[in-house]
Amino acid sequence: MLQMKGLFSAMLFALVAVCTPSMAQDSGWYAGVGLGSSKAKGACDGVTGPGISCDDTDMAYKIFGGYQINKNFAAEFGYTDLGKAEASVSGFGSASIKATGFEVVGVGIMPINPQWSVYGKLGFFRWDAKLDDGTGLIGSASASGTDLTYGVGVGWNLSKNVALRAEYQLYNNVGDEDTTGQADVSVMGINGIFRF
Repeated sequence: MLQMKGLFSAMLFALVAVCTPSMAQDSGWYAGVGLGSSKAKGACDGVTGPGISCDDTDMAYKIFGGYQINKNFAAEFGYTDLGKAEASVSGFGSASIKATGFEVVGVGIMPINPQWSVYGKLGFFRWDAKLDDGTGLIGSASASGTDLTYGVGVGWNLSKNVALRAEYQLYNNVGDEDTTGQADVSVMGINGIFRF
């Protein structure tokens, strides 16, 4: 009977340990990677005609690091590749606009419970845009600049050191209107985070 009671207590303890929500760290360094789908709004506007096709969506990724100051605020720095928008002209080839850059953002976090949180981010994106003209119709060009980036998301703490984020982020005015073309690029993606 005593053995049965001890076994029951051990099983109950294990069940409670498994079901207890994971706690996120309130402060400390972290690193992460993100993968998502980008859309360059307006990149295909006016690109129409017989034998012409345009795709303004692509895969995007980011590598970033940050410091969580407290449970409600963090600062992040990262490198982001927004992918490219590409137009093809039958008989001439294709032209594409690709954008990459570095971002610095502040992250405001609102914990819902120990496992879940919602957050918003706001900061700057230092972009480099490159137009590769394979058609020979308009000419290649490049440009760089700095503009706003902001986003919202939901965080899920898998453990004290590992978390996932689902987020939507917008990068304003990427590219030069007169040379490479300009677009607001949005990214829907998933980020994995490891806390040190």
